[in-house]
Order: sequence, then C-alpha cells, then structure tokens
Amino acid sequence: MKTVKGLALSLALLLSSGVAMAQTKITLAVGGGACLCYLPTMLAKQLGEYEKAGLNVEVVDFKGGSDALKAVMGGSADVVSGYFDHCVNLAAKGQALQSFVVYDRYPGFALVVSPKQTGAIKTIKDLKDKKVGVSAPGSSTDFFLKYMLSKAGVDPNSVGVVGVGLGATAVAAMEQGSVDAAIMLDPAVTQLQGRNKDLRILSDTRTQKDTMSVFGGEYPGGALYTRADWIASHEKEVQAMTNAIVNTLKWIHAHTPEEIAAKMPDEYVGKDRALYVQALKNTLPMYSETGRMDPKGAQAVLDVFSQSSPEIKNAKIDLSKTYTNKYVDQVNKRADLKQ
Repeated sequence: MKTVKGLALSLALLLSSGVAMAQTKITLAVGGGACLCYLPTMLAKQLGEYEKAGLNVEVVDFKGGSDALKAVMGGSADVVSGYFDHCVNLAAKGQALQSFVVYDRYPGFALVVSPKQTGAIKTIKDLKDKKVGVSAPGSSTDFFLKYMLSKAGVDPNSVGVVGVGLGATAVAAMEQGSVDAAIMLDPAVTQLQGRNKDLRILSDTRTQKDTMSVFGGEYPGGALYTRADWIASHEKEVQAMTNAIVNTLKWIHAHTPEEIAAKMPDEYVGKDRALYVQALKNTLPMYSETGRMDPKGAQAVLDVFSQSSPEIKNAKIDLSKTYTNKYVDQVNKRADLKQ
C-alpha cells in the first residue's frame, strides 16, 4: 500500500512541477521565420526555452502573416507569431483575437525601391501604377503599404500588390526587377543594401526615431496571439509560451549580435554572416525588454488603421480585448520574488 501511495505522490509531484506539460504539443504558425522581426520566436526554439517551459512546440513557417493567421483561424495551428495589427483588424470583423506577449517595440518595415527603378522612383507618389511587393496579400506588410500610399495621397487600388515573401525570395524579386518596390524587413533590407550601395528607402520603421516619424509614436509589431477562447481554455500553455519568450528577450539583451547569430540556423543566417550580424545590430533596439503591450502603442495601431479603413474607423473596437499583459506580468512578478 505504501508503494502505491509513493507512486501517487511521485505522480503528483511530476504534475505540479510541469513535467507532464512536456507532452503538450503546441503548433506555432510564423509568417516568415527568417525575418528578424520574428527572431525571438525562432531563437526561443534554438535556446530550448519552450522545452524548459514544459512545451513541445512545432513551428510551422509560412510565407506571410496572413497565411499564419488563416492557419489559426482554420484550426491547423494553435498560436500565431505575427503582427499585433491583425488582432485590431479582425476585431472590426467581430473576430476575438488577443495578443499575450509582445516582442517587437516597433514594426521594422522599410519601403524600398528596386535597384532597377532607382532613377524612376524617388517618392511614394511615384509608386502609382507600379508593382509593389509585400510578404503576402492581406499581411501586415500589405497594411503598411496601403497606409503609406494613402498618407502620400496615392490611391492604394492604383498599385499592383505582389506576394514576394520576406527573405531570399523578396531580395531576388527586387534585384530581378519583377517588382518595382517592396515592403521589406531585416535581414533582407541590409543584405540588399550591402549589394546595392545607392539603394533608395522611401520609408523606414526600423528604429524608434523612424517609427515616431511615420506613426507619431511607438507602434508594436511582432507578438504571440491567438483566439481569445483558446487563451481562456489553455492558460497553462499560454503562460508557458510567455515564459519562453520573455526569457528569450532577456537573453537577447544580454548577448552580442555575434552570439545571437551563432545560435540561429545557417539557412536563416545566409551565406554572408557579416551582413546578418550587421542587420542584427540594426535590429536589436526593436526587441522589447519586457514583453508588455504599451496601451499607447495599441491605440496607435487602431489610429493608423482607422485612417485607411472606414470599416475599422466605424467599428466600436474595445482595444482592451485585443491584448492582455496578464501572463507577462506574472513572469515579471516571479522574477521580482526571486530577487
């Protein structure tokens, strides 16, 4: 009888320690894993942070954020690593999505002119009747393009939108001239710039200064988000994923770009490691140190979308339901208790 009791006690201890959660598989959809905007998600996998948090996370890489979103909405993935603006956009359509940890303080988008069009395209107004690349139609890069066009007085419908991805495919499309310009992110921007010294960038949100100039404030980019009902029914898993990302953010800010690059898969780093490291140096300030959503940042996203979408402007969106800091605050509370 004592043996049975002992087994029961051991099982209870295992359950309470979270070891049993190692059997919990989470499918995480990413809209372009090689992009540095998603680095915390991919690095968490490389560092084993998901496993340390008690999760078996399968990362599924998609061409763009809209495809990753479709995977969660369709039920083939549990969580999206993508841009927070989707939560706001879908709220206007009556879909309850919620972000629970934010890893990008600003979006990192750059509107870049194809090297073949440097002489012809000098301003955003010159994009009228041109073909412009985005990661995938309906993705955050597409939203940003439409916002910048509208802001410059260009009808977004006068521009041909082409899905080119975010990594090597985007660089190839730009160098081959199959698009006249594109919304790009690092490391692709730095790689293209390394090979084309006179590369023209029409708009840039890779730094805090540039983001403030474009949006008038900080504008949250990448986050983990999913359906609000999934969060409510999987709080342990959500907390575990939050733990993994916050720990990864702390690791990023405690290590050099060279050390971070050494952890990333070769196919993400590419053939020119020096350029990747340079792109990382440019990108490091973008990553959050806390994982918290700034309410002012969420409001900035709503304001931007309201300018370019009458549907969002007229929708009575409760921003407080599009994100939660509950799980991030729990991580930070535990950290304070340890100190």
